[in-house]
Amino acid sequence: MTYLELYRRAEKIIERAGCGSPAFDAGCLLGDITGIERGMLPIKGGETAPAALCEKMLDAARQRAAGKPLQYILGRWDFLSLTLEVGEGVLIPRPDTEVLCQTAAGLLKGKRSPKVVDLCAGSGCVGLGVASLLPDVEVTAVELSGRAMDYLVRNCARYPMFKVNPVQADVLKPDDRFDREYDAVLANPPYIPTEELPSLMREVKHEPEMALDGGDGLIFYRAIAKIWIPKLVEGGICAVEVGIGQAEEVAVLFRDAGLRDIQKIRDLGGIERVVAGIRQT
Repeated sequence: MTYLELYRRAEKIIERAGCGSPAFDAGCLLGDITGIERGMLPIKGGETAPAALCEKMLDAARQRAAGKPLQYILGRWDFLSLTLEVGEGVLIPRPDTEVLCQTAAGLLKGKRSPKVVDLCAGSGCVGLGVASLLPDVEVTAVELSGRAMDYLVRNCARYPMFKVNPVQADVLKPDDRFDREYDAVLANPPYIPTEELPSLMREVKHEPEMALDGGDGLIFYRAIAKIWIPKLVEGGICAVEVGIGQAEEVAVLFRDAGLRDIQKIRDLGGIERVVAGIRQT
C-alpha cells in the first residue's frame, strides 16, 4: 500500500463514521505515525508504506471512527505556542481557552513578577499559556484529579523555563497552603450543567466527567467568589472561562464578591467566553 492509498483509506474509515474532519484527521494521523505530512503526498505519496505503519495508522483511524478524540490518539495537542501532552483523564485544551490566557496576560502586563493561581488546571494549558505570554509570571497550578495531575506535572516539566508549580488540591475547599495574596486568580472550571452531559458530542464523552460536570453550572464560580477572590491583592484580577449563557450570572457573582470593571470577552465564535474583573475594596 502506498502512502497516498493509506491516507485515503484512513480518511474513508473516518468519513464513513461521520466523525470529525476526515481529511484533517487522516492527515494528522499520517504525519504522526509515518512522518509523511499530507502536504508531502504529491512527492512521497507513491512510495510504499511499511506494513507495520499501515496497520498502526488504520488502527488509529478505526479508533477515531469509534469516537476517540484525535488529541487522545496523538497524545498531544497544540495550544498557543505550546505543545502539551494529553490523554484520557485530562481535558483537551481548546482555542476558546486561549482567549482566557490572552485576556489575563493583557490585564497583568506591566506588573512585576505577578503571582498567579490557576484553578482546575488540568493539562496546565492556562498557567503555561499565560507564562508563555508573560515569562516572568509565577503560577501555582491547582488540580484535584490524580490522572490529570500526571499530565500537569509532565507538561510543566516540558517547559522548565516557565515558573509553573503544580499542586494537587480541591479548589472547592479552603486550604492553608494557599493562604497568600495573588495578583491573579484564573480558572477554566467544570461548567456544563449535569443535566446536559448526556447530550454532549460523543467525542466529548471520552473526556473526564470530573472536568466537565459543573452541577448547576455555577458551583465552581461560587467557590471562586467565596474562597479565591478574597485572596487577591488590591487591584488583582480574576478571569475565568464560562459556558454559553453563563457570563452574566458569573459577572453578578463576582461583582458581589468585590470585583469591579467587569468585562465579558467573546471568543472567535462571538460567544461571551471569559469574565474578568479587578478587585477593589
